[in-house]
Amino acid sequence: MKKSNTTILKISQIIENTYNNKVLSTLDHFSGFYRIYEYGYKDPILVSGVDGVGTKLRLAIDCKKYGVIGEDCFAMCANDVLCHGASPLFFLDYLACGELDFTIIEKIIQGIAISCKKTNTCLIGGETAEMPGIYKKHDYDIAGFCVGIVEKNHIVDGKKLIQEKDILIGLPSSGIHSNGFSVIRNIFSKEDFMKSFQKKPFYETLLIPTRIYHFPIHTLLKEFFIHGLAHITGGGISDNLHRILPENLSAIVEKRKIPIQPVFNYIQKKGNLSDHKMWNTFNMGVGMIIVVSFQEEDSILNRLHILGEKPFILGYIVKGNKKVFLK
Repeated sequence: MKKSNTTILKISQIIENTYNNKVLSTLDHFSGFYRIYEYGYKDPILVSGVDGVGTKLRLAIDCKKYGVIGEDCFAMCANDVLCHGASPLFFLDYLACGELDFTIIEKIIQGIAISCKKTNTCLIGGETAEMPGIYKKHDYDIAGFCVGIVEKNHIVDGKKLIQEKDILIGLPSSGIHSNGFSVIRNIFSKEDFMKSFQKKPFYETLLIPTRIYHFPIHTLLKEFFIHGLAHITGGGISDNLHRILPENLSAIVEKRKIPIQPVFNYIQKKGNLSDHKMWNTFNMGVGMIIVVSFQEEDSILNRLHILGEKPFILGYIVKGNKKVFLK
């Protein structure tokens, strides 16, 4: 307990630097307080999400890249909340380990704080649990909890909004993101991770932080009617796009239109993996799918290009029975 309290004091400044005037609590409180009545919503809905980093943790720990653990934990949660049109308000983390090491804890929390600031999100609390006997000395696990807000009549719910002939627009991922690392670790040895890939150690490519899509998506939400949003995580495009489809519609995804990043081809070749395994495990270069009316396709693509994005059309919606067809 004494070690835990010392760690909290050392990281308090990092955490408090994410605060705004809506945070009413301090780290001494048992809970975090956040004021929401000033937002001026007519019918505000709180939207919550929880996620972790999966077995990407193992590679990050082995390579001593602790900051990415925090960045990815936040990104996975914030992107999920974003899929319903919500703006994140505050974030909490749960960090478990075998033995507290402040230098490591600080880097993880700093990673969370960096991502919080990108989206004006407050890191209002968390739990750091030291559990020897449950975790090995240098092992860590993390989970994050994000709470956002959206006006009720602005909720993005693809099951209610997606229509026949809608267009699927993809936004590129920054790389592997946080899914598929159990497969990767079964293919590559520790020595393989240190080998050069595109002029740098392979592990650096694998540990690129998960991209946060807050800015481009919220820009679109202010200007256009977005029918659906899908964060492409575990299960790939098929599983995650399926989650937002109405029962009477299906999605056609044209794989040839997706700019697949070299790292995915490298993993497939090295592991001798089938196309089915790849497309149902990894994001394959697509981090977020935006479903829009075909009538607004050009305007939305143009707006995304102005924002510096590299969007691509990857498919469309047809009559069906809630299936995703990869062609």
